[in-house]
Amino acid sequence: MDGIIFDIDGTLWNTTPVVADAWTHYLKDEEKLDITITAEDLTHLFGQLLPDIAKQIFPDKSEKEQLRLIDLCCQREHEAILATDQKLLYDGIPFVFRELSKEYPLFIVSNCEAGYIEVFLKKTGLSSFVTDHLCPGDTGFAKASNIREIVTRHHLTAPVYVGDTHGDYLACQEAGVSFIHAAYGFGEVPEALHHIHEPAELIQLIKEPD
Repeated sequence: MDGIIFDIDGTLWNTTPVVADAWTHYLKDEEKLDITITAEDLTHLFGQLLPDIAKQIFPDKSEKEQLRLIDLCCQREHEAILATDQKLLYDGIPFVFRELSKEYPLFIVSNCEAGYIEVFLKKTGLSSFVTDHLCPGDTGFAKASNIREIVTRHHLTAPVYVGDTHGDYLACQEAGVSFIHAAYGFGEVPEALHHIHEPAELIQLIKEPD
């Protein structure tokens, strides 16, 4: 193995209560829309591409309006995440990053909007451990293509991807990259060969593979 690529939501942190509140308040207060987003809603939506999320939240709006609304929701989301005092990171993530970065380059690839990974790095202080990151907001491409871009850009020959959803698993299958399931996150992936039930298990799994 020569690199570890991470998903964010459901893998490194859980921002669903903060984001749900930010989106709901924006839609009700600024757009005067009677729409309530819950944290539970977001556990099912996160990991999808933003246009697909927008279609599900605003099914009666035009595509242009859906994208306008979701973009403004995301702007409020970034502000809320940076401002919150709530605990967001899963237990052990800073330790995992410090330990694994001693031996492997670490990357982030998420199906998020532009700026979200930067918000994550700023909020958590983990930027010094991350070699590179990509998302559809940067490239216009979905997760599998961005994983391949990271692999190509950094000349990786045997990386692994750590994610929590079936969509992550399928992206890795498409990209030809090994997958580790973060089973403490938002989704179930019974097909995965490796599962971790807390972040710290990743260290043992990688350093002592089967």
